[in-house]
Amino acid sequence: MHPADALADRLGLPIRDSGEFAQALVHSSWLHEHPDAARGHNERLEFLGDAVVSLAVSEDLYRRHPTDDEGVLSARRAAIVSAPGLARLAARIDLGAFLLLGEGEDQRGGRVRPSLLASAFEALLGAIYLDLGWEAARDWILALAAEELSADEALTTLKSPKSRLQEHTQRTSGERPLYRLREVAGPDHEKQFRIEVVVDGRVVGVGDGPSRRIAETAAAAEALEVIRRERLAARASRSAAPAARPLPASEGVETSPPPAVPALDGDADTPDPADPAGAAS
Repeated sequence: MHPADALADRLGLPIRDSGEFAQALVHSSWLHEHPDAARGHNERLEFLGDAVVSLAVSEDLYRRHPTDDEGVLSARRAAIVSAPGLARLAARIDLGAFLLLGEGEDQRGGRVRPSLLASAFEALLGAIYLDLGWEAARDWILALAAEELSADEALTTLKSPKSRLQEHTQRTSGERPLYRLREVAGPDHEKQFRIEVVVDGRVVGVGDGPSRRIAETAAAAEALEVIRRERLAARASRSAAPAARPLPASEGVETSPPPAVPALDGDADTPDPADPAGAAS
């Protein structure tokens, strides 16, 4: 069975034109190795699907949140239709297992790469729209993303990782994160960028992606996770440290309470974007 037919059966979609659906699964790397085996790769369908998912999610969020302003609605939408958000939806249907990838792309982990999964997911939605129409495509994406659409997240968690990391560093040191290009690999048509992000003079995150912007976002997300783990470890260490035992007054030594441990930034009432507790408040 062709991967397109297997995926359609898995999703329960009554596909009529299997050609469009099959093309949605064709990555350009596979077509380069098999130029006569498909009518094209999926990038045109990706272009169409991008518009479909954006409109469907925008309309649903508009109806769900009548008091949100344009900025908050945009942040909510970005959390769902960004590359990481769409990659999460793609993983939910195991889309990577059905993609036709070139040998090199497959060996480099293309089936689980967020940017590639997000692009393929948009192509898939574009094919569904062409074959079954707007209402079917809209209903399918809204059902698949129901968990994300119904979540009432705090605004801090809706911001991009780069925005959250910058807010954190400005609160703690007044500096901006420094993004440095570490490596560029791959042919011109599928370059991969590796970016590292430096905070307070040390590398705290590294990210990969098909563009500098995507790689920087991935690096910022990793940095936020590193900072979160360090913060939790510091809190655990403070909690486990035994209190200093004052000397008995009978020994003739004046006693005083032990000095307070300085609070980590984010332990105050104002939430820190990198703090797991602050982000949820």
